Amino acid sequence: MISEEAVLGEDDATVSTSEIPLAMTRAEGRQTVERWLSESRVATDTVRLTLPRSRLVVGAGDVIALPEEGGQGHFRVDRVEMLAHAQKLEAIRIEPESYRPVLVKPEVGPLRGFDAPAPVVPFFLDLPLMTGEEVPHAPHVAVTARPWPGSAAVYVADRGEDFRLDQVLEARTPIGVTENALLPAPAGVFDRGPALRVRMLHGGLENVGGERLLSGANLCAIGDGSPGGWELFQFRDAALVDVDTYEIGHRLRGQLGTEVDAVWPAGAFVVRLDGTPRQIGLTEGQVGQARHYRVGPASRPVDDAAYVHTVLAFEGAGLRPLSPVHLEVSEAPGADMVFGWVRRTRIGGDRWETPEVPLGEEAERYIVRVVQGESVLREEMVSVPVWTYTAGAQAADGLAGAFELRVAQVSALVGAGRFAALGLVA
Repeated sequence: MISEEAVLGEDDATVSTSEIPLAMTRAEGRQTVERWLSESRVATDTVRLTLPRSRLVVGAGDVIALPEEGGQGHFRVDRVEMLAHAQKLEAIRIEPESYRPVLVKPEVGPLRGFDAPAPVVPFFLDLPLMTGEEVPHAPHVAVTARPWPGSAAVYVADRGEDFRLDQVLEARTPIGVTENALLPAPAGVFDRGPALRVRMLHGGLENVGGERLLSGANLCAIGDGSPGGWELFQFRDAALVDVDTYEIGHRLRGQLGTEVDAVWPAGAFVVRLDGTPRQIGLTEGQVGQARHYRVGPASRPVDDAAYVHTVLAFEGAGLRPLSPVHLEVSEAPGADMVFGWVRRTRIGGDRWETPEVPLGEEAERYIVRVVQGESVLREEMVSVPVWTYTAGAQAADGLAGAFELRVAQVSALVGAGRFAALGLVA
């Protein structure tokens, strides 16, 4: 849209405005405005006439010619008042030349390309608590698209109809795809294995110093795209090796209790948790219930073809207890085996002043399993981080050869958390 304004030299500063819905080229607009300006200038001359009824042939809109110095003046009748034996006319001066088109060189303005609203790519992430300020049971959603539609909307419904708006995401999340495999690595130590090569679909990656790394910087999720299939990790080094492609190293794996034993193959997704992913609305009572989600350009209605429709259920990962650590075994008299472990907490675990981290659950409870192959030989519930596997229980279970002791902390809301395992030979 282009606007111009002009004031004739002899005019005062009075401005008259008109608003009319028109569609025209810039040249046509200039011609129209110049005619209006010319009309307004000459229309300051008016005449009032009284004619006999014998001249009723003159009506509103007619142009009459009146003698004046230097020739004839042309006036358009704008108002007619009928009297008993005459008619009164009011007319304004016009200039016939004003109505002849003026040649104006057409000007072609810049044309902007049109990008049709394209589908966005949403990722739902059921993650543990990261800052402690999140809603524990609510998942996150991250969105990317090329081209980016400006903002993306997330709609939710319980039964696939009557969708309601849940979130509007104003920014897309930096998301990439791995080009090589990432091998398993233990948590709590730096993973100095081969660099992970990531091609970013949007956004970039950067190096950070040691202090920023240990303060939570460069937190990412790597996974298969399913809500629960994510491992959280951090990295210190990011080297740009190709267009939008980085090699990242010096990693901290399995952060916040997301340890995995499997290999992440090439083609896994990497989501940078930089604050752009948003939590969606989910009550504790809706944990585990399948709900319908539609995600697409916020400028389009929810039933538009650009929206992606999916049905998902979430486990409330922020409520799930972390797995215990430092599993150990010691022999007691009589061939009993005494197992011990250290509890971790999902909330408030960074304070060093307290002798023990907060419990984070209604009560301290653990599930202890003795597993051999695919069989669970024994399962018990205990309330302290110690369990004795007596010689009699071993004999009753028929324990022989290699086996695993698995321990998980129990939540009253979501049940057992992640299991920690210790391999042994009887």
